Amino acid sequence: MIGRELITYPDQRLFAEAVAARTLLTMNEVLGSPDRERVDVAVTGGSDGTAILEAIGASPLLDVVDWRRVHIWWGDERFVPADSDERNERQARDALFDRLVAGGRMDDAQIHAMPADTRTEQERAHATKEETRDALRHAAAVYQSELVGELGQAAAMDVMMFGVGPDGHFASLFPDHKELLIDDPDILVAGLDDSPKPPPTRLTFTVPMITRTEYLWICGSRAAKADAMLGTFTHERDPHWPASFADARRQLLWIGDEASTSRLRA
Repeated sequence: MIGRELITYPDQRLFAEAVAARTLLTMNEVLGSPDRERVDVAVTGGSDGTAILEAIGASPLLDVVDWRRVHIWWGDERFVPADSDERNERQARDALFDRLVAGGRMDDAQIHAMPADTRTEQERAHATKEETRDALRHAAAVYQSELVGELGQAAAMDVMMFGVGPDGHFASLFPDHKELLIDDPDILVAGLDDSPKPPPTRLTFTVPMITRTEYLWICGSRAAKADAMLGTFTHERDPHWPASFADARRQLLWIGDEASTSRLRA
């Protein structure tokens, strides 16, 4: 595994602003390589993910990046209808991407959302467990096909950022769940129907997909994340601490504020 580094900022505001600046500068660095036509970034949901996207939108570095060459993906998504407020995509669009599209910086085709649940409310309510699993398998295959179609068989992100849950989960990979242990390099996206955090149906990148990235950042603020930051940073590939499976090709960071990293600095 690549070496890990811990970075701490004084408070939540500076944490979000710093991750936003790091994201923009890293994207610009990737695009500055003479052999690169685009940069592919996987974003995250949750309170920290949304705060980071809002900070990107407010950053004085926003226009350092040529957004016409940026492609956005999601590391996980709630498998709910497209208009649901629970969608990570909807939260991210509200926080940043709809404004970039409306302002002409990006085209909507550059935003690669995970599939939504297209079943009717009645179909969802009366579906058997196997029918729901079939819907999830189909949605995961659709997103994997889009990844491969855009990026080839060795599809990989340049940058991925993930929040970390108080239980140590990242993406929708939860403690002691079988999806965390998928190690087949040909399975890049998986569905799950038993998430311990609602909603129960989700899509997620697998560990083999996540660990292909160049720059991977595990981001967590607030005291409620202190145990998770400690457990995931100090363990490696421990099923009780899913984010301990994080790895990258070039850079692997845990980024937090003083409250979330307090136990690591004790």
